[in-house]
Amino acid sequence: MEGMMDKRALDDPQIAAAAWARFRRLMRWMAFWGVLFAGAVLSFLYWQGTPMPLTVIIATSVGVWGSFMLGTALMSLAFLSNGTGHDEEVDDRFERMLGYRDE
Repeated sequence: MEGMMDKRALDDPQIAAAAWARFRRLMRWMAFWGVLFAGAVLSFLYWQGTPMPLTVIIATSVGVWGSFMLGTALMSLAFLSNGTGHDEEVDDRFERMLGYRDE
């Protein structure tokens, strides 16, 4: 089992390159969907009759797209970390201190 973790670590250049390429590809797609979603929100606000000065359009677009991308980035990094075995390399101090194992 210990050897498997070493092979999956982000220290391996091939695995790291593939993982980061997948992350960037996902982020590009989600940036595209974020733009569409921000446009949908602006369309909804316009349809509702909300006053739409330039500052409202900019603030809404940046706020919706930024929130969408922040959530995407955080979730993607969590899955990247878990999927590459990086989480397995974390030193569990409680395990050493209390002498328990999660197996």
